[in-house]
Amino acid sequence: METLTGSIERITFYNPENGYSVLRLKPEPGRLRQADREGLVTVTGSLPELSVGEHLRLQGEWVNHPRHGLQFQAQICEQTLPASAAGIRRYLGSGLVRGIGPRLAERIVARFGASTLEVIENHPERLREVPDIGPKRAGLISAAWREQQQVKEIMLFLHSYGVSTNLAVKVYKQYGDQSLGIVKTDPYRLAQDIYGVGFKTADRIAQALGLAADHPGRLEAGLLHLLDQAGNDGHVFVPQDELIRRAAGLLEVAEEILPGAVQRLGEAKRVYLERLPIQVLPQPGEGSRTDQTAEPRTAVYLAPFYHSELGTAERLKALARAFPTRLSDLPPAFAALDPALSSEQQASIRMALTNTLGVLTGGPGTGKTTTLKALIDTLESAGKRVLLASPTGRAAKRLAQATGRPASTIHRLLGYAPGEGFKYGLENPLKTDLLVVDEASMLDLALAYQLLKALEPGTHLLLVGDVDQLPSVGAGDVLRDLIGSGQFAVTRLGHIFRQAASSHIITNAHRINHGETPVFPVGADSQAGDFFLFPAETPEEAANWVEEVACRRIPQKFGLHPRDQIQVLSPMYRGPVGVNALNARLQASLNPAAVSKPEKLLFGQLLRAGDKVMQVVNNYEKEVFNGDIGSLYTIEANDQSLLIDFEGRAVRYDWSEADQLVLAYAVSVHKAQGAEFPAVVLPLVTSHYLMLQRNLLYTAVTRARQLCVLVGSWRAIGIAVHNDRGSRRYTALDWRLQSEA
Repeated sequence: METLTGSIERITFYNPENGYSVLRLKPEPGRLRQADREGLVTVTGSLPELSVGEHLRLQGEWVNHPRHGLQFQAQICEQTLPASAAGIRRYLGSGLVRGIGPRLAERIVARFGASTLEVIENHPERLREVPDIGPKRAGLISAAWREQQQVKEIMLFLHSYGVSTNLAVKVYKQYGDQSLGIVKTDPYRLAQDIYGVGFKTADRIAQALGLAADHPGRLEAGLLHLLDQAGNDGHVFVPQDELIRRAAGLLEVAEEILPGAVQRLGEAKRVYLERLPIQVLPQPGEGSRTDQTAEPRTAVYLAPFYHSELGTAERLKALARAFPTRLSDLPPAFAALDPALSSEQQASIRMALTNTLGVLTGGPGTGKTTTLKALIDTLESAGKRVLLASPTGRAAKRLAQATGRPASTIHRLLGYAPGEGFKYGLENPLKTDLLVVDEASMLDLALAYQLLKALEPGTHLLLVGDVDQLPSVGAGDVLRDLIGSGQFAVTRLGHIFRQAASSHIITNAHRINHGETPVFPVGADSQAGDFFLFPAETPEEAANWVEEVACRRIPQKFGLHPRDQIQVLSPMYRGPVGVNALNARLQASLNPAAVSKPEKLLFGQLLRAGDKVMQVVNNYEKEVFNGDIGSLYTIEANDQSLLIDFEGRAVRYDWSEADQLVLAYAVSVHKAQGAEFPAVVLPLVTSHYLMLQRNLLYTAVTRARQLCVLVGSWRAIGIAVHNDRGSRRYTALDWRLQSEA
């Protein structure tokens, strides 16, 4: 094999799944005969996640690609430090060392030349010889250099196991100087402690270190991983027989040795086991709710989900039986309700006044907001206090705008603080007479439990939401379970008001919900319509139409901003019209590369100043939550950070935190819950077959406020409309409520 050394000038392509990369390398020393007119060579191969400016020593061979010409195919990659002054200047100026940018790198290398790295390593106090570097800045540079060198040591170990550079930085930030020791002695801790490190990566390291396939620690880690994965899919528990079957496949071990591992986890209180009447649907891979007539089976819960489900059932029972209540002192003839309200709406208000726990549900245009405003007016006129909250910031903002009253997220309402937990709870309950939670279909089990703990018996709770939408992103199906239990007062609004009935978005949403195909306006109606179809039979054709409609046609015809006011939704992540591919297309079209726009490849994703991005995990320290959408304001190479604008609030991220962000030109329908957008573009093709469900299409359509455009085939629309199975979940809350009743 031949050897090639040099520094990375550009990263043309990187596949995070297999590491396949295409790099443009500036050779050192001097110019190679294989270099092009820019003095660069193209390098390909499966490589670790690298950064522009890094210095590499590669071993491989030169090949002449029939389409792309001469390339160096690398088989071995070693990250090294440059030896020449020019190489050191590029290395330091690339932003690889926090606190050093191109200008400062120029001054440092001008002072120390080829000895620069030796000075930073062994004599950092000499950095003060450089103009504008004082003792504090010299100390920061020295600390950043030491951190980077320690991270490099971890990276050398982890790269061979497919762990990216940025994840190696996370490992170091989590464990510090103990990183290598922890990784080598207990690699499964990485999957538990560090977001972004999965079980398979930890298992790959463990097995390479010689851990036996049937080692108790491996079996237990695999079981916990599957339970955690089930929670991410919305399940509160997994039947033990199903869990063992999945674990045997994942770990490639005999099923007979796994019940003992489940038992050990139970003895350690990491999981809880309970016999429940669990019914399984005939469709493979789909869960079901508990059923009193089903055969009892052993359910396995992660400890937090078990405590949340039991606690939620207990708190709901206490809330329902409390008397007197905060509103029971109102006279029987109270509330001369507005005669303009429908009988359904008046009944809803009386239900909320007379029941400590009530549910108000209904589709778009049925008057939920009008009913809510009338209820609040009624109670405020009697001197009663009402609090308003929603599971997400976007939903809370909409609730405040709709009612003209303050509304907050549930986390903020309960006074959550990182490291401290919730301010309000059993010992310090909320002071209110009625709490209204809007978009209650998004309420997951763990958050419901925290909320209920903060309500004194006698406080009224009204859950408002559309039960026909997709269930919560988190584990559980709280709203549907409450309604399904039959233990609480429920009012369903069904009448569509005249103003709403003029909208094809609203009428079609109701048609879809009733299993009827949507109607698209034609002729004169189409000129003023708000619901359109662009026919496309293949995924590729649909992807072309999505780009055309979202980037050009809607902005030209309706004057909507393509990034800020048009949201592309997709049922799936993969494929030509999946979220990932559409984001790449829309980024290239709406925010193309430019010299004035800094960009950075992080965790296999190219981020560019001006990009539309979404937060995908709750970050309580930054007060940014799953589903929040913002704009990437700038990328700072000097301090290795990103600055994101979330509706006027600037939030800074380290590069190692960038896996919390994804491009948001296109998002999944699930991630759009609780939000409304002026315009929605939704591709529906038959290749999305597994995700073509009625509640998904219904949820997507109801996200649109002014305009909804479907792109796809009539067959795909028909499949979605007639598939009312939905995504069933393993949850026993409804059964517990019925049993306790």
